[in-house]
Amino acid sequence: MMALMVHLRTVAHLRGKGDRIAKVTFRGLSFYSRVAENCEEVAHFNETFRWPIASRLDGNEMLEIQVYNYSKVFSNRLVGTFCMVLQKVAEEGHLQLTDTLIDDNNTSIKTSVTIEIRYQPMDGTVGVWSDGEFLDVPDDRDGMFAFETDSLLSGQSHGSGTSPGRSLQGSIPTFRKAGKGVFSAMKLGKIKSSKDDHKKGDEPAVLDMEDLDRKAMRLAGSLDPDTISLASVTAVTTNVSNKRSKPDIKMEPSSGRPVDYQISITVIEARQLIGLNMDPVVCVEIGDDKKYTSMKESTNCPYYNEYFVFDFHVPPDVMFDKIIKLSVIHSKNLLRSGTLVGTFKMDVGTVYSQPEHQFYHKWAILSDPDDITAGCKGYVKCDIAVVGKGDNIKTPHKANETDEDDIEGNLLLPEGIPAERQWARFYVKIYRAEGLPKMNTSIMANVKKAFIGENRDLVDPYVQVQFAGQKGKTSVQKSSYEPIWNEQVIFTELFPPLCKRLKVQIRDSDKVNDVAIGTHFIDLRKISNDGDKGFLPTLGPAWVNMYGSTRQYTLMDEHQDLNDGLGEGVSFRARLLLSIAVEILDTTSPEIISSTEVQMETVSNISESATGKIEEFFLFGSFLEATMIDRKIGDKAISFEITIGNYGNQIDGVSKPSSGKKRKKDGENEEESELIQNSSEDEADEDVDLVSVSSTPHMKPVITDRNYFHLPYFEKKPCVYIKSWWQDQRRRLYNSNMMDKIADKLEEGLNDVQEVIKTEKAFPERRLRGVLEELSVGCSRFVTLANKDVNQAGRTKLDRERLKSCMREMDSMGQQAKQIRTQVKKNTVREKLKLAQNFLQKLRFLADEPQHSIPDVFIWMMSNNKRIAYSRIPSKDILYSIVDEETGKDCGKVKTVFLKLPGKKGFGPAGWTVQAKLELYLWLGLNKQRKDFLSGLPNGFEEIKAAKMGPGLHSGPPVSLVYNMKQVFQLRAHMYQARSLFAADSSGLSDPFARVFFSTHSQVTEVLSETLCPTWDQLLVFDDVELFGEASELRDDPPIIVVEIYDQDTVGKAEFIGRTFAKPTIKMCDEHYGPPRFPPQLEYYQIYRGNCTAGELLAAFELLQIGQGGRADLPPLEGPTDSERGPILPVPLGIRPVLSRYRIEVLFWGLRDLKRINLAQVDRPRVDIECAGRGVQSALIQNYKKNPNFSTLVKWFEVDLPENELLHPPLNIRVVDCRAFGRYILVGSHAVTTLRRFIYSAPDKTSNNWATAAKLMNGYMVLTNGGSQPRSSPSLSSRTFSRPAGDIIVNMDAEPPVRKMDTVVKLDTMSDAVVKVDMTEEESDKEKKKKKKKKKGGVEEEDETDESVLDWWSKYFASIETLKETLKAQEAAQAEAEEREDLEIAAETADIKPDDLLLKGSKTKEKSKEKKSSKDKKKSQAADGIEKRPVKAKVDELVVYNKELESEYGDFEDWLHTFNLYRGKAGDDDEHALDDDRIVGRFKGSLCMYKLPLSEEITREAGFDPNMGMFQSIPHNDPINVLVRVYVVRATDLHPADINGKADPYVVIKLGKSEVKDKENYISKQLNPVFGKSFDIEATFPMESMLTVSVYDWDLVGTDDLIGETKIDLENRFYSKYRATCGISSNYSVHGYNVWRDPMKPSQVLAKLCKDGKIDGPHYGPGGKVKVANRIFTGPTEIEDENGLKKQTEEHLALTVLNHWEEIPRVGCKLVPEHVETRPLLNPDKPGIEQGRIEMWVDMFPMDMPAPGPAIDISPRKPKRYELRVIIWNTDEVILEDDDYFTGEKSSDIFVRGWLKGQQEDKQDTDVHYHSLTGEGNFNWRFVFPFDYLMAEEKIVISKKESMFSWDETEYKIPPRLTMQVWDADHFSADDFLGAIELDLNRFPRGAKTAKQCSLDMIRNEQELPTISIFKQKRVKGWWPFVARDENDEMELTGKVEAELHLVTAEEAEKSPVGLGRNEPDPLEKPNRPDTTFLWFLSPLKAIRYLVCNRYKWLIIKIVLALLLLIMLGLFLYSMPGYLVKKLLGA
Repeated sequence: MMALMVHLRTVAHLRGKGDRIAKVTFRGLSFYSRVAENCEEVAHFNETFRWPIASRLDGNEMLEIQVYNYSKVFSNRLVGTFCMVLQKVAEEGHLQLTDTLIDDNNTSIKTSVTIEIRYQPMDGTVGVWSDGEFLDVPDDRDGMFAFETDSLLSGQSHGSGTSPGRSLQGSIPTFRKAGKGVFSAMKLGKIKSSKDDHKKGDEPAVLDMEDLDRKAMRLAGSLDPDTISLASVTAVTTNVSNKRSKPDIKMEPSSGRPVDYQISITVIEARQLIGLNMDPVVCVEIGDDKKYTSMKESTNCPYYNEYFVFDFHVPPDVMFDKIIKLSVIHSKNLLRSGTLVGTFKMDVGTVYSQPEHQFYHKWAILSDPDDITAGCKGYVKCDIAVVGKGDNIKTPHKANETDEDDIEGNLLLPEGIPAERQWARFYVKIYRAEGLPKMNTSIMANVKKAFIGENRDLVDPYVQVQFAGQKGKTSVQKSSYEPIWNEQVIFTELFPPLCKRLKVQIRDSDKVNDVAIGTHFIDLRKISNDGDKGFLPTLGPAWVNMYGSTRQYTLMDEHQDLNDGLGEGVSFRARLLLSIAVEILDTTSPEIISSTEVQMETVSNISESATGKIEEFFLFGSFLEATMIDRKIGDKAISFEITIGNYGNQIDGVSKPSSGKKRKKDGENEEESELIQNSSEDEADEDVDLVSVSSTPHMKPVITDRNYFHLPYFEKKPCVYIKSWWQDQRRRLYNSNMMDKIADKLEEGLNDVQEVIKTEKAFPERRLRGVLEELSVGCSRFVTLANKDVNQAGRTKLDRERLKSCMREMDSMGQQAKQIRTQVKKNTVREKLKLAQNFLQKLRFLADEPQHSIPDVFIWMMSNNKRIAYSRIPSKDILYSIVDEETGKDCGKVKTVFLKLPGKKGFGPAGWTVQAKLELYLWLGLNKQRKDFLSGLPNGFEEIKAAKMGPGLHSGPPVSLVYNMKQVFQLRAHMYQARSLFAADSSGLSDPFARVFFSTHSQVTEVLSETLCPTWDQLLVFDDVELFGEASELRDDPPIIVVEIYDQDTVGKAEFIGRTFAKPTIKMCDEHYGPPRFPPQLEYYQIYRGNCTAGELLAAFELLQIGQGGRADLPPLEGPTDSERGPILPVPLGIRPVLSRYRIEVLFWGLRDLKRINLAQVDRPRVDIECAGRGVQSALIQNYKKNPNFSTLVKWFEVDLPENELLHPPLNIRVVDCRAFGRYILVGSHAVTTLRRFIYSAPDKTSNNWATAAKLMNGYMVLTNGGSQPRSSPSLSSRTFSRPAGDIIVNMDAEPPVRKMDTVVKLDTMSDAVVKVDMTEEESDKEKKKKKKKKKGGVEEEDETDESVLDWWSKYFASIETLKETLKAQEAAQAEAEEREDLEIAAETADIKPDDLLLKGSKTKEKSKEKKSSKDKKKSQAADGIEKRPVKAKVDELVVYNKELESEYGDFEDWLHTFNLYRGKAGDDDEHALDDDRIVGRFKGSLCMYKLPLSEEITREAGFDPNMGMFQSIPHNDPINVLVRVYVVRATDLHPADINGKADPYVVIKLGKSEVKDKENYISKQLNPVFGKSFDIEATFPMESMLTVSVYDWDLVGTDDLIGETKIDLENRFYSKYRATCGISSNYSVHGYNVWRDPMKPSQVLAKLCKDGKIDGPHYGPGGKVKVANRIFTGPTEIEDENGLKKQTEEHLALTVLNHWEEIPRVGCKLVPEHVETRPLLNPDKPGIEQGRIEMWVDMFPMDMPAPGPAIDISPRKPKRYELRVIIWNTDEVILEDDDYFTGEKSSDIFVRGWLKGQQEDKQDTDVHYHSLTGEGNFNWRFVFPFDYLMAEEKIVISKKESMFSWDETEYKIPPRLTMQVWDADHFSADDFLGAIELDLNRFPRGAKTAKQCSLDMIRNEQELPTISIFKQKRVKGWWPFVARDENDEMELTGKVEAELHLVTAEEAEKSPVGLGRNEPDPLEKPNRPDTTFLWFLSPLKAIRYLVCNRYKWLIIKIVLALLLLIMLGLFLYSMPGYLVKKLLGA
């Protein structure tokens, strides 16, 4: 073992007299010396520090020694520093020197230090000193180190915490700051530093600077909130003495439990589908569920916009492995399945890992699985979102729509995946498996054996591999426990694949059904790296271990799920040798197989050594304690078994293969195997090796208390040891361990920082800097250590590549950490913390090693030979290495292990009860390294060897250890109180008591009934606790205390609430009981129940050693003081908190929505308030139905509470119902856990902005006169206004009013509380009209600005537009601000000096305030810069909130708070999501607490009403009648309710007893319905104040289903200071679309606000000025009425003030503007999952005021009727398809077909131009397409019945696209499609002037060419190309058409009608076609004339002449002979 030792002797020539301390640092690891007290000139330290080091000492490494003046109170002052380069030491190995120190300024000072340094490398190359000089002979177990004796005798151990004895030979992971002690251990951010835990004498503690400062404050007596922090037990982390490792508190396995998921997919459209004239359908498939879109006819770019929802209830692992498959199918109908065009695959996990768990408007690339040589088969545009419970999906705003048509830029692929994915082959080679379990009963086997006489292995294994939705299987190897396959499964998939995991499963083939034996998942991200120096996925050849259910075979295995890979396996099942490789295919090569079917091939065998050299491993375990054994098992004898793989498993472990030779252990050679087999009979091994002992002797448990038993081990501790043989792949585990350790350290540090921030302590940034420093040191250590054993046998490609990439990653992480460290400042802590958390995730990801080596270790508790409970320990955690950093974190340490039930039994309540708690010591390493395997045990034991060992065989491991050292302690558990406990009874409360376990003892507190926040105030004393081992070690490392909280039930057993761990503070008998460590402070411990938190416990624990003097020496205990409580000891004074007097005022307003209790209505309720034993009762409500409000509003009580706010007990609110005969029944209760937000602090008169003066601690203010403000509202924005004596003029630009208000809005949205708007898809569609602003600009303005055209919707859309722009502006400004910040950081990297600690006061606060406001100004300027956009039409706007209004305004709880009342048991779901079911009502009221006495000024203020206390000027709570007007604009993304994937939604509004159903106006088959309705309801507050807006689905038959609902508390809105009754619009007008809605004019509203707030004003002055308080506002003073007359008015001025009300001092707050809020719709049946959203707003008008005007009309815009007239004049260059029958020449019978998209059934055809020989056609034919068009949304509206069975028409909105096609007519066969063009009527290329200029480029370069809109141009004529795709998917020109498009409105069409085709009216002339264009079989003569005569005229003439000649010749020959005869005979 390499080590560097430094012996620090003395420090001389010190000045003055005092305590000194030294700090020695090497390689970033510091040790502190002890404190040398009261030394003058010389400080004698005489201490040795030792660093075990893993890599050689480098000549230029440094050693640093710093000497400090030590101070108990203030921070240590540096005397000087000594640094030296260790070159000489590295060469010679030994060095002694004396040298002077240097001070801060690098000048030498007198003080000198004397040290001796020794360095021992591994090979002894340096120096010649032997071990003997430093160590005693190892056998002398109790010897001390010679050189250590001084320090030990003086009661000091050196800083590394190594204990005397053998520990220097052991490997003690000293790679830790000594500053992290036992306690940092238990508690995050714990104040107490535990360097004091190193001390054995009566020494003051050595602390870091900051700790000392804190301690100084504590000693000064000011208990600031810093002194307590949540001792969060998750961090039972690093300990000083390194003998104990941290226990794991979360008991329940989280995976494997089913959860709700909802996957929503919107298929919007498809483009560029390959194929001619198709009828495409999109099929969406997830797992086994399929859904189809409708079919679109004859189009290559169908538009669907269809929404599908899939619901699942499965475990997360199963969900994320499911494959989402989109396929496009061509011409599918009822009879045939259609042909597949292309598919796209992705797993659900990929979607879930996207930001917001979704892809929005992205294009999926289709590829053909049967032909990988083909390219892209088209694109499908879709949205995919995966919602788990509690996720809410935000629809992102799209900055501008044009981007979406850019397909390449918006592909459906995760970040960083290239658009062009290549095909690749994935080769999964399966070689062989070992150690399979039996999978059949032996009965059958025995029968077979009897008959056939052969013994068979009882398993028929095969391997199944699943990847990307495909499965491949190997062959079945019959009857083999060690099957050899040597086969490979080949998948062909696009690379990189969008499927994360590959699943490998060994299955057992069976005639009935195959079952899984074990499953392993391979995460492709872990076996590849996509960086520029990355590598393709590769793995192995490596063994993977499979875990699952226990190995004994049963017919019905209850844990079968575990074998399928769900949940944590509880036993080793088998290991499988496999490898994975990927090859990218070159799809152009000819011999490639083009299908993607899975293929199987055989592969050659691999050599034994390929996976590594087989080594013998030794596993040792010792059971030091077994307690908390569940009482169900407590009656039988118990033993514990440890197994690793199949070794050590005696019941069901090794299934011997039936082959002749005995079972070979995994991979050993023959002879060795024989030896092992024989080793039990005669020890044949020359090492005289031992038989493994894998289980402890059986032992009967002893009772601890009613619930638990323990095993009486006492001083005799049983041991187990196992030898096993595995391939030596430790390097993998070592690297993984190093990263894990760095990660653990980082996590602990980050938790500390969060804790510091949470408890608002000083300087979180320093702690973060320290953490980052540690991280960078850790990373650089990793890089130096990891690069070893590179050429070891069995290293795979993945090992090499992973090492390279890990080293790169760690190196860059170290660099980044360094860099970030310099940027950590007070204001950037939170951001940098986030970055550091990313590091943590990355580290954890890197540390997970994909190639296994040694299987995990299982510990089973056996009773009656049955397996009861288990724990699984990863082997890497206990693996030994000679290098500290590489050693597992639990190796050679005592670990507390909790055993749990296997499989599903471990879920839920059964899984929370501990089955047993073990204190276990484990060591795993190579057998040859085993000499130190006992070195980590607590000292003071003797080994007991197995009896039958021969005399010379002492080298064997012990079977048990006997401890002869025993210490006696007294444990004092100060149980003060608990809060926020889990509700375990049906009353919604619990009767809690706590049970404290320590070692084998347990005690309980008393039971407190009916409370969730018990204050036990009880001291439990455990006398005579015996602990074994050395005193010094116990002091460093006490066992943990387990505290369990139970709920006492009258009958049956107490119910478990939760548990927490703690470590006691320890006092040895020679230590003084006094500060700083005693008496201990109370701390909060988090209580866990399974994985959920179940409350917090406030307690302190101390463990006091009982010395010779017995208990008399211990600090005295006061006896029980309360006579009533009996013999219960209270928590003693020094520990319980200091109390002071508080007054708590309670505002009782009323009770709401109380449910029935025991079937009876609540009639006369009362509220009881209780806090710390004191309380007050409200007045009784006489008749809850008539008036649920209280008659007396304010009451108060006084109570003694701790001064430290963090210790304040909760305040309990209980509602009881007074029934007849004086019975009281509990209705429900609520616990206010923290009173901090209700603490009143007096207004600060000096504060520069009164609005922020009086504040509650978390941003709620209670002002004497009631103004108040939640933090989230924009009014607390960073603009603070100073208050000089004069008036302040709020400058508004003198621009026309509209524009100005616009600016104001901008300014406002730039403040911190900016409104984030996420666009829903519909909105963005509506926004399309703004898409091409530049081109449309002019025309648009003419359209829009005309007042009469504008309506409410114009305003709405304009607002959404503005919203998107402000968002963009914001993003830009943010980026700018970040850059600026980076510059600032670079400029000043100076850290804060410790002296600044004392300047904590106002200064820093003010500074940060200034900074903030300046930053915001910058932001707003940036925004204004961006605002200089093209001027858009001046439309008045409102505010669109993309969330509920109340979340923007702090739930409107500015003075009236709502407390939910709970009753019934709490649910045990993960996030307590079921709490809503427990709500039985709500209490409305408020609290205010303050210290007595209160200052006089408040009570003396004018108009102070003493009865109201702090709640001045609160309205009366008598019933009031209100007119409620609900406007429902629209709903988006509703959950489909019908089978067809749609819904027929309508709105229902309930308020109290009145209900408005809008059933007859349901909207058919629509998931994004626009309602545009307003509803008026009259209501009486407080009886009817909860408004429910629901959306139902209309059904023809049966009841209507609820889709979702949202609830709004109107009362809080009505009474709120934000004036949420009627939103204030940005402008005042008396007519038009923006008419003022409120019955009160702005001036009246303003006057009332001023009167209520007791402020001066408003005073209107000349020149458009108004003065309110001391602010002056300016604005316009004229208004136009309907007739255009101008009048003087003050309303604009008043409105300006209202819009800036937050700037008014003292009472100002942001008033609610005119708005639309977006509320999620929820369905009680599907809790937590959003079912859609609804946009709406509510106005409320009191009935005692003048009545409001009529509701504004927001009914949806009606589409405008248009008619599109298309004249097809001519075609040209149409390709010729037909061959002529007679003549064979090419021709075509051309006709043109046209339709508007979505109206295929109304397609129109021209007549046919027959027999065109040149491709020219003349038509003069007119198509007429009438359609309804929504200008604002740029959509055509179509209403049609979906099918003949539909009840009513469905409305579709589709983009206006005209399709024209050219066809070749055939008479007897189908017509041939030649080409097509599709024109988007809003954006299409201008037609070419002539046919020549018309080319393919018009379509190819559509993006670049200028486009026109028919809605602007109205009339267009030109030539356009027809295109089709050829065999190679290239576009080709197939013709040109000359067309004229003419758009007219319906009115114009009526005035000038036209006929279809060439008909009247306005007929077109007949086309001038050549004579050849006709049909041959209709006029055959014509055909002869034209077809035959024209071409063959001369030929025919020649033929006729020839024929005539022939006839003449024939006749001549015929008649010649007769004629001759005649002549001759002279007849």
